[in-house]
Amino acid sequence: MKKTFLTLLLVSAFLVMFAQKPYTVVFYNIENFFDTINDPETRDDEFTPEGARQWNTVKYYKKLGNIERVFFDIAAIQKSYPAVIGISEVETRGVLEDIVSTKKLAPANYRIVHYDSPDRRGVDVAFLYRPDIFKLEGSEEIPFKMPNMPNFLTRGFVTMWGTIDGEPFYFLVSHWPSRLGGKEASSPKREAAGRAIRLIKDSVLRNNPSTKVVIMGDLNDDATDKSIVDPDCLGAKAKVKELNSGDFFNPFIEVLKSGMGTLAYQDSWNLFDNIIVTENLVKDKNGLHLHKTDGSKFYGYIFRRPYMVQRSGQYRGYPLRTFVGTNFQNGFSDHFPVYIYIGKTNK
Repeated sequence: MKKTFLTLLLVSAFLVMFAQKPYTVVFYNIENFFDTINDPETRDDEFTPEGARQWNTVKYYKKLGNIERVFFDIAAIQKSYPAVIGISEVETRGVLEDIVSTKKLAPANYRIVHYDSPDRRGVDVAFLYRPDIFKLEGSEEIPFKMPNMPNFLTRGFVTMWGTIDGEPFYFLVSHWPSRLGGKEASSPKREAAGRAIRLIKDSVLRNNPSTKVVIMGDLNDDATDKSIVDPDCLGAKAKVKELNSGDFFNPFIEVLKSGMGTLAYQDSWNLFDNIIVTENLVKDKNGLHLHKTDGSKFYGYIFRRPYMVQRSGQYRGYPLRTFVGTNFQNGFSDHFPVYIYIGKTNK
């Protein structure tokens, strides 16, 4: 009996030692992270030392430290830096280089995928990735165009593809058109964005059905809105049991229905920040697939800590943002980041 117990103990220790931690995939709208240099080609004047917000080096480095803190604290959950981080509302590659060079993030050795977009304000989307986990094979920015609006300029879809643990992955990050002019009036733009991404996904899977597609971004619509769930748009589903081959699964639909959100407006929560995956990243139990943390009923998570929340005033309980109007709050963002876990089932 004693020998059997010792054998079981040794086997358990062996399994724990070689159990693979799940990889973390993050998306964060870091809210207007501009450099301090005036770009005459974009509308960034307010984010300069002479501009309305008096955006100077001191404020820039305070924001940089805040973003570093959030990413490092997300890393602390699994005691491992995220494998991939999608970012929106960053002005230049230089800002991204400053982020990955901060003291707490430098050990992750992040690489950058960034393209200058035609956005009039000059804010872009981008990726940070760990080359020891994600083996990059290529990247591309796919422009987003409205057929009936030739002069409409907005951020494109930044994509990258490669492998994780030998499995093919395709990542896409985007920041869909805003609700300027009202939700309903502007909805066709976001519906077109959803439709365009669905077609990109279909093309990727036709080329290689085993590719696991992960899209993320600030979609400027809730996870339950038409642009995301309608089959003629993105067509994401909420229930694993409803998934067919090639379908999109959005774990944040159920998160939103539970009453949680990533940004607040008029004392109610919205969930514009989504990470959506293809069916093969949900049902492939032999390879990499979505993981839940112990005791969680969701596959998607919102990262929220007390230091990221406004503690007083009109916006008490909202995300602690960098500015309210032109008043510097030394905050983080008007959004909370979201994340998922992907890994293999320990056997």
